[in-house]
Amino acid sequence: MDKAVATAAEAVADIGDGSSLAVGGFGLSGVPNVLIAALYEQGAKELSVVSNNCGVDGGGLGILLAAGRITRVTGSYVGENKEFARKYLSGDLELELTPQGTLAERLRAGGAGIPAFFTPAGVGTQVAEGGLPWRYAADGSVLVASPAKEVREFDGVEYVMERGIRTDFALVRAWKGDRDGNLVFRKASRNFNPLAAMAGRVTIAEVEELVEPGELEPDSVHLPGIFVQKVLALTPEQAADKGIEKRTVSVRPDATEVPA
Repeated sequence: MDKAVATAAEAVADIGDGSSLAVGGFGLSGVPNVLIAALYEQGAKELSVVSNNCGVDGGGLGILLAAGRITRVTGSYVGENKEFARKYLSGDLELELTPQGTLAERLRAGGAGIPAFFTPAGVGTQVAEGGLPWRYAADGSVLVASPAKEVREFDGVEYVMERGIRTDFALVRAWKGDRDGNLVFRKASRNFNPLAAMAGRVTIAEVEELVEPGELEPDSVHLPGIFVQKVLALTPEQAADKGIEKRTVSVRPDATEVPA
């Protein structure tokens, strides 16, 4: 089955208001920016997003966030997104903060058909006992708090039960992909993209290089095509357009000024 689509607009056309999305990326690495931009143009709103972070101001998921299209986020890192922090603290956004490893396993478990699992992460904290602020009221009080979770002892150690995550759609970015949907990820982009892809009922992948079936070495495939429903080939310009989250420069000992 040829899963390639011609345009980003076609790829995200079926995402409707109120949809839940698992979105790949780690910081600004491996973020499906082209699909996110297409979804912004498409206009879907009231989205629930599951992602490690919610982009940065003006980049990645931060574009949808600033436009008021996202109402709920499940993630592990607010980062340096000032608008994300502002919306959460002012009560405009519901946020379920989750330990990073737990979030990764919740996505993987959902994709593997595992409804729940036990982990030691969060035992003895509000992660397990409940009370984490999910949404604030305008006056700063807690409007919605996290519920308590089941804690069970195994071999003398306490573990908290976490639910697997399934979403309506997933948006991911891969280094290479074929028309059957088999994907290969490169370096840091492999952190959350394969897991987000597994969690989506309909997974849409933008790929920097699209190849024909059979061209990928089977042992090099990180995610089999059974998890992917649509593949968008990026242009060379789109593939090369990658942001830098925090730019730093070094000054040579003989330099008189910092290079531009």
